[in-house]
Amino acid sequence: MAAEATYRRPEIRKDAIHNRWVIFSPARARRPSDFKSKSDANPNSNNQSECPFCVGHEHECAPEIFRVPPDSTSDWKIRVIQNLYPALNRELNFPKCPSDSSQCSGDVAVSGFGFHDVVIESPVHPVHLADLSPAQVGDVLLAFKTRIDQLRTLDSIKYVQVFKNHGASAGASMSHSHSQIMALPVVPSAVSARVESMKEFFEQTGKCSLCQVRRDHLLIDESTHFLSIVPFAATFPFEIWTIPRYHSSHFHELDSDKAVDLGGLLKLMLVKMSSQLNNPPFNFMIHTAPLQVNPSQLPSTHWFLQIVPQLSGVGGFEMGTGCYINPVFPEDAAKVLREVLIEQDSSQ
Repeated sequence: MAAEATYRRPEIRKDAIHNRWVIFSPARARRPSDFKSKSDANPNSNNQSECPFCVGHEHECAPEIFRVPPDSTSDWKIRVIQNLYPALNRELNFPKCPSDSSQCSGDVAVSGFGFHDVVIESPVHPVHLADLSPAQVGDVLLAFKTRIDQLRTLDSIKYVQVFKNHGASAGASMSHSHSQIMALPVVPSAVSARVESMKEFFEQTGKCSLCQVRRDHLLIDESTHFLSIVPFAATFPFEIWTIPRYHSSHFHELDSDKAVDLGGLLKLMLVKMSSQLNNPPFNFMIHTAPLQVNPSQLPSTHWFLQIVPQLSGVGGFEMGTGCYINPVFPEDAAKVLREVLIEQDSSQ
């Protein structure tokens, strides 16, 4: 299988979700099973006694928004706080202007209004998301939902991006496990392009592109409500998408039962990735529909969670064309991840 993968001819595949092309060039890589991270995922391991995210250091953080459980004092499990160094300013006023950039011509500048929050996933410094039980991961997911529900009551907020950076080379400035949430007064162009691409697929086929996603050799694992695959035209090596089985446009539609179910599958994907790829730095992003999406687009939009291990860099070709080169065929990556055996802890 490895030899077969090594001598496969290059292919150019279209990612129908994002409407972009990806080049698969396996000759540029070693065997998929040897594709491991060379860097330490957490070289910036902060001194635990000085970490502001650890329990007992709450006063060192920016203001708290809420915690889980809500009435806890020193025994909190999750805290959602303002970012001490926010990319956006929640105190500014955002002027009424078109949220669709296509309605604007020329260069446009508006105030840097928005929200930038941090979700501290555990009070214990060495504990990472993959170390938590499925129910505990589910609680983190529900914290995302709760914060989105708060933010979407504001008419000026058009899109909310949930993301996690794990490891310094993936953009994490703190080694204590955390995620981030940014709420924007505009819909980013990449989001608009994704929504439009999925709408075009629906208009051509009458079906949602993610409801019809290929499983066959791309499936890694599945649960009652979700499935995890390597996408057909994966932009990055060993990229993983976790997708609701049943059509859902917005992540904030997630309920408690589905959160635990997703928590178990997300944990499994992170453990498999860490085991096979030597605990690589990674990013995950939740891709959801804009908050004020046109109702006619709801049948075609479908949220999903993307995990990208940081195994290769981006060069001038990718920057110049928007067309990425992936050295690992998705079918090979899915097989490697599928065959990683993980012992399940029955107590979790």
